[in-house]
Amino acid sequence: MTGREPENGGDGEDGEDTTGDGSSPGRRPWAVGDEGGLMTSTDVLRGLFLFEKLDDEKLQWLATYGEEREFDAGEMIIRQGDPAECFVVLIDGEIVMSTDTPAGLVTMTPTSQVGVYAGATLAYLGERAPETYAHSLRAIKPSRLFVLPAKKYGKILTEWFPMAVHLLDGVRLGGLAQRELIDRRQRLTALGTITAGLTHELNNPAAAAVRAVGELRDKIKTARRELADLAESGIPPKRLRALVDLQESCAESVGNVPARTPLETSDAEDELGDALEEAGIEDGWELASPLVSAGFGPESLEKVRTKVGQEHLAGAVRWLSEAIEISQMLDEVTDATERITTLLASAKQYSQMDRAPYQTIDVRELLDSTLTMFRGKIPPGITVATDYAPDLPPLPGYAGELNQVWTNLIHNALDAMAGNGTLTVRTRLEHETTALIEICDTGPGVPEHLRERIFEPFFTTKAVGQGTGLGLDISFRIVAGRHGGDLRVESVPGNTRFQVRLPLTELPT
Repeated sequence: MTGREPENGGDGEDGEDTTGDGSSPGRRPWAVGDEGGLMTSTDVLRGLFLFEKLDDEKLQWLATYGEEREFDAGEMIIRQGDPAECFVVLIDGEIVMSTDTPAGLVTMTPTSQVGVYAGATLAYLGERAPETYAHSLRAIKPSRLFVLPAKKYGKILTEWFPMAVHLLDGVRLGGLAQRELIDRRQRLTALGTITAGLTHELNNPAAAAVRAVGELRDKIKTARRELADLAESGIPPKRLRALVDLQESCAESVGNVPARTPLETSDAEDELGDALEEAGIEDGWELASPLVSAGFGPESLEKVRTKVGQEHLAGAVRWLSEAIEISQMLDEVTDATERITTLLASAKQYSQMDRAPYQTIDVRELLDSTLTMFRGKIPPGITVATDYAPDLPPLPGYAGELNQVWTNLIHNALDAMAGNGTLTVRTRLEHETTALIEICDTGPGVPEHLRERIFEPFFTTKAVGQGTGLGLDISFRIVAGRHGGDLRVESVPGNTRFQVRLPLTELPT
């Protein structure tokens, strides 16, 4: 390791430091660790992509005012909330960045890429720079880093690259404002899509229930009159009781009759209609349909004749037909209300409004709830297939945020297929430590030259006004940043698979 004081040092006359931070080659106020570091060589600095274009004089300046520090596996390099006094660059090893947020700890994917940097990255803002670290940095493996005092880092940027500093500041402020605006719009758009689908899905059973209740009123009124006519015709109480028991038996049979083809059902209705006409019951073909749905046949007609007598047969059959239709409509109302309850339960599962932000979750339940929310938005030409691995265990995560990932990926898949194709949602267990979730479509695919860019913020292949370019960026940040997982795409025409990998164990804090 070599290091000589550069002439004039880039700081002031005779190489003395004039920045006022008190840092000089002999006294360095590091915020990382208590032990001293080692002088680094210009050759090492030249191998870092941040510094590879600097001339020898600037590299020597960095070598003089910075130093190398070594950290053991698990050792904290910088800690969120501590004074932002250092800018650090990875020379070798592996590190991981994490940020403590109100929703919990957000941990980025560990990296061993030489030259990645962290710490007081905004020190070039001077007095506007954050006073404390916005994140923590920890060594995963034994690591070596180049450490530079924050004020020195800010000084070289403002003096060596003044135009770049102005551009960076402008881009930072503009990007923050734009990202906040579009990110909010992306969430609202996704919410609008899901709300529209949920509204459509709720409307169908609600309308069915309203229609069934309206018809039910008319049927009950007619059934009362039929029962009154039977009473006026002098049917004995015992026979009336036998008829009521028969009606209850028929009502229980509704929905439990063995399945028939449409042709078989039509033949059964014709056969019963002829039998009713022969028995002297007018409009027998109108009564046959509900009776057949309850398993009623010509032999059942003879059973009714035996129980109530020939003189009461017509009135009894009409009342039975009305009573069976009432039972069918009650089943329709029950099915509709159960469907509404199921949809609301899915919405509750999707929004996770009754859950803690971080808990053990069943991925299959989340995927099903998201598909339920989309049901009203899936075109008739698209088939949905699910393939869930039975051996996939629950995993720790933020359920509401993962549902946003599924929403973005499914929405993109539906757009890609343009109304025709197959949407496949698949889960697998990988290496007993990772859950693999695939959202697959049969669209035209993602061109190879775009696959590296689709996760970039604001990049979109959709027409102007049809996409924000943030859906996949948000999804990647949720998967990688919040869950320590991975999101990638494999695509050929007719088979595009977005693969989400999530760890089955909790992330280290």
